[in-house]
Amino acid sequence: MRESTEGLFAARSDSRRDGDEAVYDTMRISRRACDRLFTFAFDLARRRSRPGRRARVTCVDKANVLPSMAFFRERFLARAADYPDVDAECAYVDATALRLVRAPWDFDVLVTENVFGDILSDLGAALMGGMGMAPSADIGDRHAVFQPCHGTAPDIVGRGLANPTAMVLSAAMMLEWLGDRHGVAGCRHAAVELVRAVERAFADGTMLPTESGGSAGTTTITGRIHQELQRAVVAGFSA
Repeated sequence: MRESTEGLFAARSDSRRDGDEAVYDTMRISRRACDRLFTFAFDLARRRSRPGRRARVTCVDKANVLPSMAFFRERFLARAADYPDVDAECAYVDATALRLVRAPWDFDVLVTENVFGDILSDLGAALMGGMGMAPSADIGDRHAVFQPCHGTAPDIVGRGLANPTAMVLSAAMMLEWLGDRHGVAGCRHAAVELVRAVERAFADGTMLPTESGGSAGTTTITGRIHQELQRAVVAGFSA
């Protein structure tokens, strides 16, 4: 998770230029944005907890160098005190990058500033198989947008090479959000089934997307996921 309303990215329109000598950007971290961000992170971790797996949130910062990040960590620890059932830890962003490569399973929910999150999200996408496998969501107080992490890839338009998995998983995240926001159990169930269908489609290792060196393109992957969804529906009716 990354806060998109503050930090260096949010300040890009307010940069100050000193002629040809220097340019100044501002890292603004506020209490209000931090508290909202961390509340969402801890609530998300709590929902992700399972029997035998305690929820965990990791605050990723650079508190040893930047005062703004020290404040970011301070607000994180203050919010963590309200969630005694969720494990909370703090980690520097450079050390986190190393740990994500060596042992990504050590993490659950990571929460950070937008620039750090932008970098680590690409690292995370690589760990899960590439940008074509990585879903994302921009969630506000009232509305949300769901889309793959990747861009439009105009160089492969019409060639049937794009991996649709990130789009499908983004749709699953949308259904989960709608279910939580409106209390619709059917949406949450549909999200779970969609993710399970993706997992089953790739489970035997025979379907390899083109960006990973395989031959499976848009139609093949979509068809396999659709097939797994149909099997789940039939099994549900049979039960």
